Amino acid sequence: MIRLGCIADDFTGATDLANNLVRGGMRTLQVIGVPDAAAADGVRDMDAVVVALKSRTTPAEDAVEQSLLALRWLRAQGASQIYFKYCSTFDSTPRGNIGPVAEALMDALGTDFTVATPAFPDNGRTVFKGHLFVGDVLLHESGMRDHPLTPMTDANLVRVLQAQSRRQVGLIDYRAVAAGAPAVRARIDALRAAGVGMAIVDAVSNGDLLRLGEAVRDLPLVTGGSGLALGLPANFGLRPSPTAERLPPAQGMRAIVSGSCSQATLRQVRHYIDAGGAAMAVDPARLAQAADASAAEAQRVLEWARPRLADGPVLVYSSASPEAVRQTQDILGAEQAGARVESVLAQVARGLAQAGVRQMIVAGGETSGACVQALGLSQLQIGPQIDPGVPWCHARGNDASGPGLHVALKSGNFGGDDFFSRAYAVLDAGIDRREAPEPRRGTRETGC
Repeated sequence: MIRLGCIADDFTGATDLANNLVRGGMRTLQVIGVPDAAAADGVRDMDAVVVALKSRTTPAEDAVEQSLLALRWLRAQGASQIYFKYCSTFDSTPRGNIGPVAEALMDALGTDFTVATPAFPDNGRTVFKGHLFVGDVLLHESGMRDHPLTPMTDANLVRVLQAQSRRQVGLIDYRAVAAGAPAVRARIDALRAAGVGMAIVDAVSNGDLLRLGEAVRDLPLVTGGSGLALGLPANFGLRPSPTAERLPPAQGMRAIVSGSCSQATLRQVRHYIDAGGAAMAVDPARLAQAADASAAEAQRVLEWARPRLADGPVLVYSSASPEAVRQTQDILGAEQAGARVESVLAQVARGLAQAGVRQMIVAGGETSGACVQALGLSQLQIGPQIDPGVPWCHARGNDASGPGLHVALKSGNFGGDDFFSRAYAVLDAGIDRREAPEPRRGTRETGC
């Protein structure tokens, strides 16, 4: 029976969370969507299971329904604590999903209080006096102000969460966190007595997250980005262990599929191209020509990619500047433009796998969700960390007898400029990673 059950609102966020749990010594499995009853056997040897949903930007009522289904499945597997994971940039509009999902989970679990903190200092996300910083700037001064789906214009998380929630939202500030777990518990008791149901928690260092993790060990539900996961494995008597991240050896050809338009991913794409890597851009103008243009564009890209696979990784990308994204959205509308690009990249990912690719990097949360579904992947075993928040995984599809796929699902703004080459260096080093490069600290841009 598992100990910790996790619900993530997108696929890259799920691997981000699972990566931190593995670093803490938890044997962790990520499942794609809510499994059926027959899939329960696969979790028997795991300490934690992360259910990856594609609910970040869906209507709130749909996100609630999916999350409650995941909750019921996780409780049936014996989970004693539930973790609701969302983006470390809290990317959710006033009609967004974080508040409604958190409250629905609270109601289902019969609890009157939970915490919320997207802090992940290793990737430059910190919370101070309830305000979210990305590197040295407030959230609304970062690249998230230009997010095509969830532009963030307010760094005050108490205010953002309150706009989505029925319950009163409070704050556990840095002074209580710095004083240790007993002080945090005392602050929780005081907030509860005042009628507060959810509290944003300050955290500016990993030490803060470790103290917070100890303080919330008895809460039925915790919510946050992936950083809070650093402090939870110890509550279950677990310690870091290299066996928790061991994966099968990698085989087959390599490819990169990038749909993120984040500033960090744009730099990674440019770095790869400048270093001489083979790359092909999806043409937005072609997608605007007809409703069925996605299939033709995917075929064009695959015809370019197949003969080049034997020579090394190929990069297929739709990543573009905010101005270029807006031009496409002006023609098709934001929702239709995103859907057509996702469709192309999903078809490309499936075609690359059929051509023999067994080592694939996918950049972007929405892109990862579309590609994972197109590839028919159902479970991901979490392996070694490439950069903070991004591990390699070993995936198998619904046909478990088929060949596995090593996949890295990268949140748009995670990783250094040389992430693509570094990722394959980690995989080349093997499971002992004696020759692997040290993970970089996170960028100062935004991401999940």
